[in-house]
Amino acid sequence: MAFRRRNKSYPFFSQEFLIQNHADIVFSLVIFILIGLMFEATAKTAILFIQPQYNVTTLSPEGEVTLYHYGWKDCATILFYFFIAIILHAVVQEYLLDKVNRRLHLSKSKNTKFNESGQLCVFHLVSSVWGLYILITEGYLLHPSSLWENYPHVNLRFQVKFFYLTQLAYWLHALPELYFQKVRKEEISRQLQYICLYLLHISAAYLLNLSRVGLVLLFLQYVSELGFHIARLFYFTDESHQKMFDLWAMSFVFTRMSTLTLMFLAVGFGLARSENQGLDLEIGNFNTVLIRMTVLLLVCLTQSWLLWKFIRFQLRRWREFRHEQAVRKKAAAKQPLRPLKRDSLGHHENGVLKAENGASPRTKKLKSP
Repeated sequence: MAFRRRNKSYPFFSQEFLIQNHADIVFSLVIFILIGLMFEATAKTAILFIQPQYNVTTLSPEGEVTLYHYGWKDCATILFYFFIAIILHAVVQEYLLDKVNRRLHLSKSKNTKFNESGQLCVFHLVSSVWGLYILITEGYLLHPSSLWENYPHVNLRFQVKFFYLTQLAYWLHALPELYFQKVRKEEISRQLQYICLYLLHISAAYLLNLSRVGLVLLFLQYVSELGFHIARLFYFTDESHQKMFDLWAMSFVFTRMSTLTLMFLAVGFGLARSENQGLDLEIGNFNTVLIRMTVLLLVCLTQSWLLWKFIRFQLRRWREFRHEQAVRKKAAAKQPLRPLKRDSLGHHENGVLKAENGASPRTKKLKSP
């Protein structure tokens, strides 16, 4: 299974060989783990990488329900889906984005941003639809108070835990992709910023048992980012497409305000009035004043930083627009006026013959004999 066209062969284990064949190497590791399921001696080890662990079966009015909590074995599952994310990244890049790039003939800087937006557009679309499905099926949208009631939310349903594991796997895979995709040095620091922020916030929500609040915040963030990357893809295909950035700007501000409101409502007021106060690692309770204030401070600083970047981006767009308008006015002022066509009686203006003094010349009447 080849993901890249081999224009040139490189020595084994060289840097270029690893970059060109990284998806095939990872695919071989995935096949090796799947083969382990076929043998009884290795099946128990292989299942650690594929299926979420720490399941507990409880009785409910609906019958037996299997719930999950987190532990160190989740690292093996995250590693497996880390490999899966690298493979899917290569598939999208090879069979979708590279074909579009060859038609657009973009510059190197625009090509890098186009690939970044294309990959994130697919991921945000899948994650948004998946997150919305979980929110509807779990009833978090119809009952907002369930986001903080009965804390700590230690036991998770399969789809919730699997969602968090795949989210961590995807953002972890984005780190080596900076090397595999040969991202420019100017772009690495910017991409590292949001990758680390995603990993920090998702890990905090998962480990502090704030999975319900984190799920809603991730859905809002992914919908907003989906709009931005769609707008940027349209902009690269045709630079006259600017209106979608205005729609994204409104959704961005709404997302920031909704995130801050929800965090203060759930963490600042909901958990503060909860009966389970105090730190208890055995039951997974982290409902203390210090932890709540740290979480709120982290979210507020992140949202403030995003708003600051957004304001700078909008100011830069406004300055570029004003500069383009000024250039167009200067170009229009420098255009020479079209000379008027004159004759012996006067000149023609808009198809009408005018005299030198501006009056229409009259034809002389002949006297009757």
